[in-house]
Amino acid sequence: MKIQDIFNLALKMGVESDFRGKEGVQKLLDNKRRAFDRLSEKDKEEFDKDALENPYLDSGIYNIADDKEIKKVLVGIDIAPAEILMAKELSDTAGPDGGGIDLVIAHHPIGKGLAQLADVMELQADVYNYYGVPINVAEGLMKERISEVARGLNASNHQRTVDSARLMKVNLMNSHTPCDNLAAKFLKDLLEAKKPQTVGEIINILKEIPEYKEAMKIGVGPKIFVGSSENRCGKIAMSEITGGTEGSPKMYEKMAQAGIGTSIAMHISEEHKKEAESAHVNIVIAGHISSDSLGVNLFMDELEKQGIEIVPCSGFTRFSRVK
Repeated sequence: MKIQDIFNLALKMGVESDFRGKEGVQKLLDNKRRAFDRLSEKDKEEFDKDALENPYLDSGIYNIADDKEIKKVLVGIDIAPAEILMAKELSDTAGPDGGGIDLVIAHHPIGKGLAQLADVMELQADVYNYYGVPINVAEGLMKERISEVARGLNASNHQRTVDSARLMKVNLMNSHTPCDNLAAKFLKDLLEAKKPQTVGEIINILKEIPEYKEAMKIGVGPKIFVGSSENRCGKIAMSEITGGTEGSPKMYEKMAQAGIGTSIAMHISEEHKKEAESAHVNIVIAGHISSDSLGVNLFMDELEKQGIEIVPCSGFTRFSRVK
C-alpha cells in the first residue's frame, strides 16, 4: 500500500462507521459540490477542493517525501516535531538495508486538518438526531459551538508539525474523525449487545476492553463523572465520542427531553458537567487517549492485515484484534 491507499482506507472505514450512513455522508459531499458549482470563478480558486471528496477535513495527507510502498509506520495520538525527529532517527539508524519508518500517522489533527477541525462538528448534530434530539434543535445549538471552536483554533500554529516533516523529508498523514467513528460504532455495538441496566454495569463492560484496561493502570480508566454506579442508565448515547470535539453544553437538556439517560464521552469540561447534572444525564467518561487508541487500533488492524508493521508512540497503545 502507498500513502494515498492508506488514507483512502481510513476514509472508507470512517464512512462505513458513520452514524449518518453512507447515504448521509454522500449527501454531505453532494451539498458541498452544489455549493462549489454556484461559486464565481474567483471564489472557486480559493475553495478547498479536498472538501468535494473528503467528508472529514480534520484528516489528511500533509507530506509525501517519498511515495513508496509502506512497510512500517510510526503511529501516535499526538504527533509534534519531536515525533517527526524520532521517525527520522529511527530511519537513520535502521541501516542501509532499510527497515526504517516509511510513514508517520497522527490521530489528532495537524496542519490544515487542525485549522478545519470545526468543519466535521456538523456530524454531532446528526448523532444527537440519531438518538432522538430534533435535528433543528441539534443544528441550532451546534452552530454556536462550531463557530466558537473555529475562532479558538484560528490562532494556533497549525503548520508546525507539517513544516518539520517537510524539512526532515518524513511522510506524514493523520486520521481523526474516521478513527473516532470506528470507536463510536465499536462501543455502540458492544453496549447494545450487552444491554447494561445501570451506570456501574457500563463501567464494568468498558473495563474489559484492552485499551481501557491498560488506561486503568495509570489512573485514567473509565469513570463516572455525573451520576452514580447505582443509577439506571436508560437510553445510552455515544454522543461525545466522535464529531471533532465537545459539543454544546446546552445540549444536555435537549438530550434528557429526547429520553437519553446516559452519555458516553471521551472527556468533559466543568461547564458541560454542570449542565449535565442540571439535566440529570449520567456522564460516563470512557477516557480520551484510551478511546483514541481504540479507534486507531481498529484502523491499524487493517494495515496489519496488509503486512504493515506498526510502531506505537505518543500515547497510542497497540492492541491487535487480527486473528
